[in-house]
Amino acid sequence: MTRAGGIGNRLLAALPSGDFALLAPDLERVALDQDALLSRVGDQVEHVLFPHSGVISLMIDMADGQTVASAVVGCEGALGTLSVLGSSPSAITAIVRAAGTASRIPVSRFHAAFSRSPAIRRAVQSHIRAMLVQLQLGGACNALHPVQARMARWLLNFRDRIGTDNLPLTQETLSEILGVRRTTVTLLMRNLRASGAIRSDRRGHIEVDQFRLAAAACECHGAIRLKLDKIFSTVTAPSGTLVLSDHERPASGESGDTM
Repeated sequence: MTRAGGIGNRLLAALPSGDFALLAPDLERVALDQDALLSRVGDQVEHVLFPHSGVISLMIDMADGQTVASAVVGCEGALGTLSVLGSSPSAITAIVRAAGTASRIPVSRFHAAFSRSPAIRRAVQSHIRAMLVQLQLGGACNALHPVQARMARWLLNFRDRIGTDNLPLTQETLSEILGVRRTTVTLLMRNLRASGAIRSDRRGHIEVDQFRLAAAACECHGAIRLKLDKIFSTVTAPSGTLVLSDHERPASGESGDTM
């Protein structure tokens, strides 16, 4: 795989050519199918995955069967980079929530390139820091903020990475992500629709108004975006940001959705 072919993943795209060349021969392009289960808790990590498009949610599975999302990964990041810290089973369940494509590389080959390249190590360090931000602020948000605001935040998280107002999310998926009952999601959707934050809610499809949705979300969405942009700016060219894929940004001074 060559850079000339267009690498959609921003961590890979940020690497100098020589460092990317350490990975390129072993990168394989794969499809991320909607609702595909990429890993379960306890699985051995076999590949590092760099999404080009789509969204992966990282889920925590509780002993009683309940689930809650802890973070999301899109084209700004990767799945499996924590394997560089040592061989250990996966601590999370990873599920594709929006279909897309990715580049993957066997863990052993990624580790070999990681050991040789300071640029790859910096990129991985930035990604791990970004994941910690999501986990820390997301954990505080889950504990302190109303579920309505948390739902708006998650919808914005998906919109940021998909880059469109049309989100391929079902109410059952949102129930798993939020860790609440399906009936609660139905009520929350009704409230958001009444406020205009959601323009439609069809089976397996939600259309959102990002600016009204930002008004319904807690401050965590904007805070996480700012922190991620600052972290990833260390591995990108000055001309752009690494984090977001959306094409519409509010003017400076608008809602917490600004960067």
